[in-house]
Amino acid sequence: MEKPIQDLLQFSLINIDKSAGPTSFSVSEFLKRQLRLKKTSHMGTLDPKVTGVLPVTLGRACKLAGYFIKHDKTYVGVLHTHKEQNIEELQKLINDNFVGKIKQTPPHRSAVKREERERTVYNWTLTEAGENNKNFVFTAKVEGGTYIRKICSDLGEIINGAHMEDLRRTQAGIFDETTIVNLFDFKSAVDKYKDGKEEDLRKMLMPAETAIKQVLPIIEIEKKAIKGLHVGRPLFLEDVTNETKGIETDDRFAVFSGDQFIGIYRRTTEEIIFGRPEFVYS
Repeated sequence: MEKPIQDLLQFSLINIDKSAGPTSFSVSEFLKRQLRLKKTSHMGTLDPKVTGVLPVTLGRACKLAGYFIKHDKTYVGVLHTHKEQNIEELQKLINDNFVGKIKQTPPHRSAVKREERERTVYNWTLTEAGENNKNFVFTAKVEGGTYIRKICSDLGEIINGAHMEDLRRTQAGIFDETTIVNLFDFKSAVDKYKDGKEEDLRKMLMPAETAIKQVLPIIEIEKKAIKGLHVGRPLFLEDVTNETKGIETDDRFAVFSGDQFIGIYRRTTEEIIFGRPEFVYS
């Protein structure tokens, strides 16, 4: 049975196509006002000029953002070099210096502490050179928390100048452009919802239960255990009904009873206790 849309809005996600101009925070706040929610939260900040995939959690789903936000991201963009470059030579320079494990300090305008940290660049590929051999279209797949703009400027220090000209995020974890919703269509769907027509808005929402199944292992439990878990009781091994191999100490996992989502738990080393709760949905 489908959830009433009022309940769905309190525990779901929506994959917004952010346009150039607004901040990620302002997009999240716009959704909050339009849907009349107490809380929304965007996952993975995009600079105002950057476009593309911006997942936003709604209502109580905001507490689950940490389980989604660290996943890999993919981008397509334009690198501008201040002098003409040969695309093959430039690609070799990128492969030698900016693919694999790299050290990176967040830029001055970032919202995080400016300290060097290690990130993984899985690939950064130049796909096309402009007529002036200064603009290069690229694709990149990186670990969450990697700053593409900073990589471009760091490359510029090697080749006497370069910067990121344009950037679009095409994927963030489980979210990509196949499920993206622009703000115009979102506003239209909200207006219809306020007139009693919920179908368009409902199609835009991903239930948090659906999303969490795509990022965490699933543990099934006996129905008789639900009541105790809802009041914060730990998950006992005897309540688990499915295979638990592969879930190691301190791993996080999602607990379900059939289609009913119970919460997020952390694996323990205790003899009869399988996991202790980090988030309980009740």
